[in-house]
Amino acid sequence: MSLFLAAPATTVPPESTQQAIGYPSLFLLVLIGALVPVVPTGALVSSAAVVAFHQTAPFALLLVFVVAALAAFLGDVALYWLGRRGMRSRNGSRWLETLRDRAPEDRLARAQEKLSDHGIAVLVLSRLVPAGRIPVMLACLLAKMPLHTFARGDVPACLAWAVTYQLIGILGGSLFSKPWEGVVAAVVLTLAISVAPSVWRRVRRTAA
Repeated sequence: MSLFLAAPATTVPPESTQQAIGYPSLFLLVLIGALVPVVPTGALVSSAAVVAFHQTAPFALLLVFVVAALAAFLGDVALYWLGRRGMRSRNGSRWLETLRDRAPEDRLARAQEKLSDHGIAVLVLSRLVPAGRIPVMLACLLAKMPLHTFARGDVPACLAWAVTYQLIGILGGSLFSKPWEGVVAAVVLTLAISVAPSVWRRVRRTAA
């Protein structure tokens, strides 16, 4: 009986287990999402923020913010470095081709115009606008922007991005008492934000 009663004291608390698994998983998924632009990283950050909002551990939300921003920054810099390497290569690279495939000519032209007008400040907006990151990154590559210049502009971009999607998660967590309900709400909201621009463009084309 004494052994049975002592067992719970030696088990790992659920929040500690979630943190030990959750933060590294969030970092890896956001990093992969920055390198392979098909992972919904915004939804991941919002979902992590919902879980952190319902936890009692101190600085849980701060850790989500730091992990997400750092992973996004490292992923952006790595993808930009791979793109620059492809630009210098005679045969290009699959990373550069991926960037070109995901940057239609009209969006690339707008990104180049904004980059010319506003400089690296456009990186902040590109991170916040759905599907805006890749065209601006490709515009920076075509403009032969040095890696250190891109990285300097990408720091505030990743910070603003992490704050924005974390606030969406906090909103979802505050509206529902159960974490899973907040996660569903945050995911639905982030996905709606992601598809809204493309739906609006399609409606405008149809109307025209």
